[in-house]
Amino acid sequence: MYRFLLITLLAVLVCPPADLKASPVPKGLTENHTVTEAILPDSFHDERLASLERDSLQKIYGEVWLEGAVSVDPAYEPPSFDVPVVRNDEVEKFIDYFRGRGKTTFTRWLERSTTYMPMVTEILREEGLPEDLAYLALIESGFSPYAKSSANALGIWQFMLLTGKHNGLRSDWWVDERHDPELATRAAARHLRRLYSKFDSWYLAAAGYNGGEGRIRRAIKKVNSEDFWVVAENRRALKRETKNYVPKFLAAMLIAKEPSAYGFTDLNYKDPIAYDKIIIERPTDIKVIAKASEVSVAEIKRLNPALLRWFTPPGDDGYEIRIPAGSTELFKANLTRIAPSERVRFHTHKVRPGESLYSIARRYNTSIKPIVYLNNIKKKRLIRAGSTLVVPVRERKNSARRGSAMVARAGVPSGGAYIVKTGDTLWDITRRFGLPMKDVLKWNNIDKSDILKPGQRLHLKEAKLDYNTEAGL
Repeated sequence: MYRFLLITLLAVLVCPPADLKASPVPKGLTENHTVTEAILPDSFHDERLASLERDSLQKIYGEVWLEGAVSVDPAYEPPSFDVPVVRNDEVEKFIDYFRGRGKTTFTRWLERSTTYMPMVTEILREEGLPEDLAYLALIESGFSPYAKSSANALGIWQFMLLTGKHNGLRSDWWVDERHDPELATRAAARHLRRLYSKFDSWYLAAAGYNGGEGRIRRAIKKVNSEDFWVVAENRRALKRETKNYVPKFLAAMLIAKEPSAYGFTDLNYKDPIAYDKIIIERPTDIKVIAKASEVSVAEIKRLNPALLRWFTPPGDDGYEIRIPAGSTELFKANLTRIAPSERVRFHTHKVRPGESLYSIARRYNTSIKPIVYLNNIKKKRLIRAGSTLVVPVRERKNSARRGSAMVARAGVPSGGAYIVKTGDTLWDITRRFGLPMKDVLKWNNIDKSDILKPGQRLHLKEAKLDYNTEAGL
């Protein structure tokens, strides 16, 4: 049997089939030679033939045969793979699509992929899975943490709500960890490992990731084959999306590993994401976190895409927040200067006759559950008129007392001047009065590095605030 297979394989080497499609000339080969390919089936696992494959065939195109003499650049190193690679008509179809009509979108995916690819491959390696499975996230979401499908699948791994929870991802009013690339990758690794243990094939595991384990089981039973390509040939066994999932994955992986060979040049790759982690013991406004980290709120949001609210969620064990890499000591030092009571300021609402939790939540565009949690309400219907409730929106300043829609920021001294006291810093003063650092520096013609002296007078102009705007710290 093995002798027959070897003879057949050598026959293909000498006389490649006429119906094989020509492929783009890879790096290291001269353009005046035709490259054709012969593909072994997914079920090909014989060790003796596999050794022949490794020794005689170029990895990048699976099994590649060259017609005529070929000049190969000795410095060229073809990419390696740790999942089976098959290149057939279905894979070619998606290569052509990504190089043509889908090139703009795929370019954006490639450029964004480097933000998360190092982290994703490291996690897969730690979990004992093939690193090339990372390219599943490329076709799932283009590595966008905020990607959302029409079926409400979220994040770079496009988890549905129940599948995410089944794999350990938290999804509630406070956070949705499907948006978190690190946590979602851990969950995806668990899910893919489980699928592989059921099917013993990465192609079927990938199809199961897309279409569900049960559907793949039924398809295998219907076709009476455990070869993905055989199952996919049956018109009724799988939905079109699942049939296309594996060839789409292979096409994306082939291009991503060697983009210039497929016409993707001058790519503007993003820098890999990097951050420190620190436990926040109590709910904290992300504006406070941003100030303590000395970065923008947008940067804190970028590092913490799972956060759904403007403050970290409550909990007995605290919440792990991500801050810019290398800023832990700076963050701790700045945060200790902020009193715990000032790290988050919720608006308080005095219950009026006839009001309910539903009407109060609706008024503030929030949900009943966080109001119940923050106020430790045991029975939702038992709220009394005259009682005060904490509402999960930022503290608001009522301007009606002054008869004006505009008010000065609370705490700004009369006349807009402040006398520096012993121990004061610019950071302390700007935080205390809720003023932008850059404005205080400009008003006083000083630099951020200047040391303040006790008795020094600082001009703090009154900064007006619209009542309808949430007053942050």
